[in-house]
Amino acid sequence: MKIIVGLGNPGKQYEKTRHNVGFEVIDELSKKWSISLDQAKHKGIYGVGMVRGEKVLLLKPLTYMNLSGESISAVMHFFKVEIADVVVIYDDLDLPPGRIRLRQKGSAGGHNGIKSTISHLGTQDFNRIRIGIGRPIGHVPVPDYVLGRFSQEEWNHVGATIEKSAASCEAWLEKPFIQVMNEYNQ
Repeated sequence: MKIIVGLGNPGKQYEKTRHNVGFEVIDELSKKWSISLDQAKHKGIYGVGMVRGEKVLLLKPLTYMNLSGESISAVMHFFKVEIADVVVIYDDLDLPPGRIRLRQKGSAGGHNGIKSTISHLGTQDFNRIRIGIGRPIGHVPVPDYVLGRFSQEEWNHVGATIEKSAASCEAWLEKPFIQVMNEYNQ
């Protein structure tokens, strides 16, 4: 089984915000693969389906961003899934909108959802897809920026990035993650 996790915050007020691009990728995959997110357990909402002969679990932690690792860890333990079969998708301030970066390990880089994930998994060595949201311009505080919505121009770039991130997840079902990294990193 492969677990694909998108990080974000639950609730209507956070829909389409910069911090929720991980949720957007899960929604895209859910539609593309006809996997209903209809299970509410392990501090998250998830769905399981078969894609290209592989059992896949799509997960949106409902713990709010800062506690995302609780849900990821609980789902991994319940389904007995190894860390190599997990990918975590999240927003990244250090990449411009429209860019993605796949990695197999790394620090949290100040991202609280990844700090929680590292803490609960006990390692920095896990597959991840970082989606660029850019940095705030001027004196906009980072929390206000990440919880803000994309401009239409930014969304034009980010929408394509969500599709590309979903495509990289699909490629990962058939290829080693390192090969997918080489194909999808920009």
